[in-house]
Amino acid sequence: MNTKKGLVRWPRLLIGATMMLFAGVIYAWSILKTPLSEEFGWSASALALNFTLTLSFFCTGGLVGSLLTKRMAPRWALLLAAALVLLGFYLSSRLSGSVLMLYLSYGCFAGLGIGIVYNVVISATNAWFPDQKGLCSGVLMMCFGISSLLLGKVAEALFASAGWRTTYLILGIGIAVILAVFGFGVRPPEQGTALPAPKKVRGGADESFEARDYSTSEMVRRFPFWRFFMFSILTSAVGSSVISFARDLALSVGAAASLATTLVGVLSLCNGLGRVLCGVIFDALGRKKTMVLANLITIAAPLLVLIAVSAKSLPLCIAGLCMTGIAYGCSPTISSAFISAFYGTKHFSSNYSLANMMLVPSAFVATLSNTLLVSTGGFTAPFVMLLIFASLAMGLNLSIRRP
Repeated sequence: MNTKKGLVRWPRLLIGATMMLFAGVIYAWSILKTPLSEEFGWSASALALNFTLTLSFFCTGGLVGSLLTKRMAPRWALLLAAALVLLGFYLSSRLSGSVLMLYLSYGCFAGLGIGIVYNVVISATNAWFPDQKGLCSGVLMMCFGISSLLLGKVAEALFASAGWRTTYLILGIGIAVILAVFGFGVRPPEQGTALPAPKKVRGGADESFEARDYSTSEMVRRFPFWRFFMFSILTSAVGSSVISFARDLALSVGAAASLATTLVGVLSLCNGLGRVLCGVIFDALGRKKTMVLANLITIAAPLLVLIAVSAKSLPLCIAGLCMTGIAYGCSPTISSAFISAFYGTKHFSSNYSLANMMLVPSAFVATLSNTLLVSTGGFTAPFVMLLIFASLAMGLNLSIRRP
C-alpha cells in the first residue's frame, strides 16, 4: 500500500464522523418535541407519527442519495442535503399550529436531507477502508447514535435561554453549515488508489466475502438478502420500541424523574458504544460470530427487562436498558458491514439504502409496542412480544448463507 494514500483515509473518517455527529439530530426528537407539545397541545400520538414519518423520509433520502452520487460528486449531493435540513428547521421554527406543517418541515424536508447525508457519507467513507469495514462503519454509526445526547443537551439549554423557535433556527443553520463545509472533504478514493486488502478472519471458519459485486436487482433476487432484511427488522424493533418509552419504563420500577431522564442519555451512549464495538468485533471475528453475539444480546435485553418489571428492580432495569442500547447500536453497523461484505462495494450506496429501509417497519413496531403498553396498562405484553421477535430473528440469523 502507498503510505501517503493510506494516511489520507484517516482524515476522511474524521470528516465523515463529524458530519454524522450533526446529522444524528433526528434522534433527538424526544427532546425537540417537548416545547411543541406545550405550545400547541399536540397529542403524543401526533408527535410520535412525526418521528415515524421522519424515519420514513430518512430512508427515502438514502435512496435519493444513492441515485445522486451516480450522477454528481458527493459534495453537490451534500449541499442539497444541507439546504433541505436548513429549510426543514427554518419552517419548523415558523410553525403556527398546523401539525401537517410539522410533518412537511421536520418530517419530510429535514428527514430527507439527513437521509441523503447518511447514505453519501457512509458510502464514500467506507470505500477507503476495505480492510476495516466494521471499524469504519462503527465509528460513523457511533457518532450518529450519540448525536441525540449531545445536540439534545444543547437544545435543552437553548430552549431555556432563547426559546424553541430560535433554537430550531440555530440548529438548522449550524447543522447546514457543517454539512455544506465538511461535505467538500467527502469523496471516495480515485480509481487505482492503493488501499489495504481485506483481512481474512483468523481460523478461516467464516465465509469469504470477496466473491464479486452485486447490483441491487441481483441482490434482491437472492434469499440471503431478505432473510437479513427480516432479521434486521426484528432486532431493530427491540431498540426502537424501548427508546420510545425508556423514561416511562425507568419510572415504573421506581426511578426518580431526574434519574429516568439521565437513563435515556445512558441508553443513547450505549447505542453509540455498541456501534463501534460491533464494528471492531466484526473485523476480528467475522460475520457469523458477530451476528450471533449481537442477536444473543438482543434476546437477553428484553428478558432482563421483563424480570426487572416483575421484580420492580431498578438495577436490573438499568442493566436491561444498557444491553438494549448496545444491541440496537449493533444493528446499523452490522447492516453496513454486511451489505459491503456480501454484495461488494461497487453498488454499495444503492444496496445499503435499500437495506436501511428496514427502519420503517421497525418504527411501526415501536408504535405497536406503545399501543400494547396503553391497552394492557403495563410493560409485560410489549416485552414478551419483543422477546419473541428477537428469538425469531435468531432463526433467520442462523439460516443466512453467502450469495
